[in-house]
Amino acid sequence: MRVAMVAGTYRPEHCGVAHYTERLRAALDAYGISSVVLTTREAAREAEDYRVRGVVRGWRAPDLPPLVRAVVRAEHEGADVIHIQHAAGTYNFKRALFFLPPLLRAAGVRAPLVTTVHEYGWWEWEPRGVPSRVTEMLKAWGQRRGWWDREDGFLLTGSDALLTTNTHAEIAIVERLPWLASRLRRVPLATNLDTAPVNGNEAREETRSRHGWPPDAEVLAYFGFLHPVKGIETLLQAHREVLKSRPKARLLLIGGVESLALCAEEAAWYRNNLRTLIEDLGLEGCVEMTGYLPEGDASRLLSGADLGVLPFNEGVTLKSGALLTLFAHGLPVVATRPDPPEPALADGGQLRLVDRRDAPGLAATLLGLLDDEPERARLGEAGRAYTRNLSWPTIAERHVEAYESVLAGRRDGRSSGSVRQVGTLLARASRRVENSTDFGTGRFPDSEGG
Repeated sequence: MRVAMVAGTYRPEHCGVAHYTERLRAALDAYGISSVVLTTREAAREAEDYRVRGVVRGWRAPDLPPLVRAVVRAEHEGADVIHIQHAAGTYNFKRALFFLPPLLRAAGVRAPLVTTVHEYGWWEWEPRGVPSRVTEMLKAWGQRRGWWDREDGFLLTGSDALLTTNTHAEIAIVERLPWLASRLRRVPLATNLDTAPVNGNEAREETRSRHGWPPDAEVLAYFGFLHPVKGIETLLQAHREVLKSRPKARLLLIGGVESLALCAEEAAWYRNNLRTLIEDLGLEGCVEMTGYLPEGDASRLLSGADLGVLPFNEGVTLKSGALLTLFAHGLPVVATRPDPPEPALADGGQLRLVDRRDAPGLAATLLGLLDDEPERARLGEAGRAYTRNLSWPTIAERHVEAYESVLAGRRDGRSSGSVRQVGTLLARASRRVENSTDFGTGRFPDSEGG
């Protein structure tokens, strides 16, 4: 079996969804399923993987024709399934991708479409220059008929299968688009990185000596990209309070600042802001920002820590690969409470939950766990047990099942009726795509190729 994946970007060191796609492809390889990635030219140049093709400059309307041609080419080369990895931010919040399913059908692509919905329910398409009343009427009109969805256009209604990685996305889709429930499959996330084989005492010694900290320092570890929404400022304020009672406590911020959400200049600005805050709070020598690290190095540091902490401003859910990574390393975790609650995460179950943006509450909970070794051990084991069955081979197996199911559906003549109807309506648009003619503003550039 062969799969063509459409990905907004393919820079795993800067994007969690790209990292997920990379890990998924490696796991599918082990099942004998090869894949090619269709993404931007910039991302492909950095990938150094001949199976990652740069077929578009970006994700605007003029990029649709070369993207359609690239998918057609991939199908001619033997792709059995077209798999779209979707999170709005990975496509720079551009909406052109929402028209891809009917355009592919109009262009003659017969391979089934699978879309992984990494996030859903928090934003909507607002076309420029169109009165909001008209936009709302069109959204509701098409959604009632099952033609499109008010958030993702034809992307969901035009897919033969929808994979979700988290409860919130699944619930939101079913509530808004109940007729798509039969196409939904849950594929839980696994950890962001594998646990490096290392002796616990050696890891503790390395974590402390690497940063010049005393051997008996108590190390709190944050893991993931550093970003203004991750609550790092709250964590630094809480750490200052922790130090008043535990002067040997140290804080490790493990992860890079530059990401898809923070480009180079913005990342440098935010990094400097954090350094200034560390100085203003008198935390020099007690806090270390590691920057982006190879997976093995990051894993060893986590194995040498005493506590994990994720103070996200919007709360922590199970779509956080960072949370699963802390669990897998056996760390007791303190995290912020999401709203709405995450059904599978209960305070005192696998972790301790605190209110968001509450530095005193966060400090008190951290101090309580530092004083309670048996509770730290219990939470650490509970987290490790939770992730025991969440592995990339399992994720790959779930994908294989989904691929086989949609392929069987195609053989039986089952597919998305709404997309067939819209595909017919867009046949004329397809001919314009093939001829690279005007699509509203200017001509389409021929940007296919690496």
